Amino acid sequence: MLSKNRIKYINSLKIKKYRQLHEAFIVEGAKSVLELLESEFETEFVLTTPDFQQKYSSILSDNKTLVETVTAKELEGLGLFQTNDSCLAVAKTKDNVFLSADMREYALILDDIRDPGNLGTIIRIADWYGIKKIICSSDTTDVYNPKVIAASKGSFTRVNLFYTNLPEFLAQHAKNRNLLGAFLDGKSIYDHPFSDEGGYVVMGNESNGIGAEAEAFITHRITIPRVGEAESLNVGIATAVMLDNMRRVIG
Repeated sequence: MLSKNRIKYINSLKIKKYRQLHEAFIVEGAKSVLELLESEFETEFVLTTPDFQQKYSSILSDNKTLVETVTAKELEGLGLFQTNDSCLAVAKTKDNVFLSADMREYALILDDIRDPGNLGTIIRIADWYGIKKIICSSDTTDVYNPKVIAASKGSFTRVNLFYTNLPEFLAQHAKNRNLLGAFLDGKSIYDHPFSDEGGYVVMGNESNGIGAEAEAFITHRITIPRVGEAESLNVGIATAVMLDNMRRVIG
């Protein structure tokens, strides 16, 4: 049976200040936990149902992490999933390590992305298109938010994020680089000659777009042409369109 202290600890990690205090976060579901165990993240412990433990006993033993067997009923309510009949893990967060795009590499820049589901989706999309680095403004939502981790579907283990003062980063580390920003009044993405020199694709806030301070550094204003009547695109979908067109041009 799970102890009250264990339950209290897991529930505390749903709140950012306690994730920062304990330097830990929650990972739910079989796919994400298995990818966590195969990654460079340090896992504190895994709560697993007997069926999951039996099915993946070799992976669990190879990882040499603490495994506690629980019932599916005990897992209910611990995380965010409405149903979880497999596992839940707690892992240690990583340091906020500096990142920038190397030459001939594209990285994402996110300016004030607030919705955890959107951030998780963007991480998953970045992983799909081979983007390994995401530079985030300081007010972009926390990557270790359980909703972000859940929406990333394990891609958080392969895509690295760096949080920073965005205008300062752009002024110091993005000089003479291509900065493609998504705007409603930009040049059609279908006509943009993506450069194999690399650079950054900048995506802005769900409601307000790219902020004025970051906008000042944009070298190419890009838009996704609207054919129908929808008012706007979800930022995750817009990111996918941007990266898909980039990959079609430069591979």
